Amino acid sequence: MLNIAVLVSGGGTNLQALIDAEKRGEIVNGKITCVISSNPDAYALERAKNNGIATVVVPKKDYPDRADYTAAVTKALVDAKADLVVYAGFMIILDSQIVKAFPGRMMNVHPALIPSFCGKGFYGLKVHEAVLESGVKLTGATVHFVTEDCDAGPIIAQKAVPVLNGDTPEILQKRVMEECEWNILPEAVSLFCQSRIKINGNKTEVI
Repeated sequence: MLNIAVLVSGGGTNLQALIDAEKRGEIVNGKITCVISSNPDAYALERAKNNGIATVVVPKKDYPDRADYTAAVTKALVDAKADLVVYAGFMIILDSQIVKAFPGRMMNVHPALIPSFCGKGFYGLKVHEAVLESGVKLTGATVHFVTEDCDAGPIIAQKAVPVLNGDTPEILQKRVMEECEWNILPEAVSLFCQSRIKINGNKTEVI
């Protein structure tokens, strides 16, 4: 059984999707054992506590720079004996220390179809605002492995939804979360825990 550590900063809707999937028996050979938050007031911490999951707060403001902050988060993950690290609405870009500590063992869910609408500056509602501005007819979510380059790691899973007339960023965000993120993130986590994802360069193969 692999230990899954989840990194959060806010409400924790993707964390809840993972918790619910685990309760339904959909995460095979994995268990969420720790939730680490950059924000002491994150509601995600309440979700974890309500489900008996250990929590750790590593406040960003307590560290002078990104290197020190990354070192602190990495230590918390090592202390938690994390086999898989899941970024679920974690709003801070960490440096290469963490990638070296957990190579091929970290995944992130991004609210767009990578390689579109991703990279530095594309987070939260900003992604959906950019999607609507562009005029594309499809958007969705991507689960990918975390590498040193932001949103550029090997893609594990993607799911698309239509962009509809009258959509606002908030409406689109809700559709992408409910129909894409909450489905493909638990699926990807379960595949990893079953050792069914093979990385070939910047591509993945499900075996």
